[in-house]
Amino acid sequence: MEKGKDNSKVIRGLKARHISMIAIGGCIGTGLFMASGEAIHQAGPGGALLAYAMIGLMVYFLMTSLGEMATYLPVSGSFSTYAARFVDPSLGFALGWNYWFNWVITVAVDISIAAVVVSYWEPMNFLPTWGWSLLFFLIIFGLNTLSVKAYGESEYWFAIIKVVTVVLFLGVGLLTIFGILGGEYIGMKNFTLEEAPFLGGGFSGKFLSVLGVFLIAGFSFQGTELIGITAGESENPEKNIPKAIKQVFWRILVFYILSIFVIGLIIPYTSPSLLGAEITEIAKSPFTLVFERAHLAIAAAIMNAVILTSILSAGNSGLYASTRMLYAMGKEKMAAKAFGTANKKGVPMIALVITGVIVLLIFLIQTVHPQAVDLILAASGLTGFIAWLGIAISHYRFRRAYTRQGKDVKDLVYKAKWFPFGPLFALLLCILVIIGQDSELIFEGKFDWQAILITYMGIPFFLAFYIYHKVKHKTKLIPLEEVDLSKK
Repeated sequence: MEKGKDNSKVIRGLKARHISMIAIGGCIGTGLFMASGEAIHQAGPGGALLAYAMIGLMVYFLMTSLGEMATYLPVSGSFSTYAARFVDPSLGFALGWNYWFNWVITVAVDISIAAVVVSYWEPMNFLPTWGWSLLFFLIIFGLNTLSVKAYGESEYWFAIIKVVTVVLFLGVGLLTIFGILGGEYIGMKNFTLEEAPFLGGGFSGKFLSVLGVFLIAGFSFQGTELIGITAGESENPEKNIPKAIKQVFWRILVFYILSIFVIGLIIPYTSPSLLGAEITEIAKSPFTLVFERAHLAIAAAIMNAVILTSILSAGNSGLYASTRMLYAMGKEKMAAKAFGTANKKGVPMIALVITGVIVLLIFLIQTVHPQAVDLILAASGLTGFIAWLGIAISHYRFRRAYTRQGKDVKDLVYKAKWFPFGPLFALLLCILVIIGQDSELIFEGKFDWQAILITYMGIPFFLAFYIYHKVKHKTKLIPLEEVDLSKK
């Protein structure tokens, strides 16, 4: 919103570099540092490259779709507001509350994991894990109480650490491949194992293996939609959003593709070392394995520090995103009006405090009842993909309403390419990934009701919000002629 004396408005304080790094930082994290090894082991290096490239293409179309809407109508609520205005108010309501809930859970989990990661260094165990968790929460909460520019600056430097790590990894990896580090020329030999040159044995004839990597890649790329959340606080959204989209997509894709390529060359995809790289097992990170192959003895300690930074960055962004979503819903009358206010610094403090309280409540629940974690995570497990679906549907409807109402597409500041292929492709691939969450159930008929509940719980959770709002307000699909295209 614009700068001014109105206490209900946030302030446009994010520069282009802030927006770019917030989105990059949201994607480069544990998905790349830890889960990439499992993806390579599961589908072979070629299969992993194919899956990440396909999901990367889908994310590109989603980002351009979001960019077109965000430059036309830059608001903090982003896709929740767009869905409510361009599709159906009930869809916007359900998307907003689910996205808020997802990030609240993510922050609670992040502060728990961060405490465990700190325990890697024995001298740091002078505090109990819950003490570290609370300390980390206070840090990210404190950062979010500052101006949005301060938040952007903190995320910028968090992301810089991750980007530098990836660049160093790629440099060390290339030197190792050619035998300059590690003492052995590796070349392409690990891409020609078993019966499937380049693609790897794990890919040959195994559609389910690649589908499983689609899931890993999808979760890794989640966070790109933060560009839409930041639009409402961008200094110049019409200029900064398109610039950020171009920079972010190519940088993320190059980082992921090159990293997987380097890992696939150095470590045989059949190696059991690539399996089971949990967040608490830094030594099993493919990044750690490659650094160790180059005889860098402190590799595990370095990666532990980087992963700790990644987790804190994710928690910082999560608290920001959930607070802004609650703020936007307050503005759009989908939540209490008080949530739609901001202080003199442009920080929605009421939304921030309530979000923080819920984060601590969920943290307490998972501390007292660890068995509840699976159900809590299941409720939010598909939220990212559902949000992507919402973006694709909203953009398709926005563009159709725009032309139906006699407006010229040439007048748009930023135009998503390949319409309508882009949003339709993203829509279909998102549906495929959501359905394929339990590939054994879908393709092999192996029923396990408990597993089904855990896997797909996010869908009925989303539908509960949608149906509640639909029944209460009796909303309908907005006719294209009646879609509100005003810029307010």
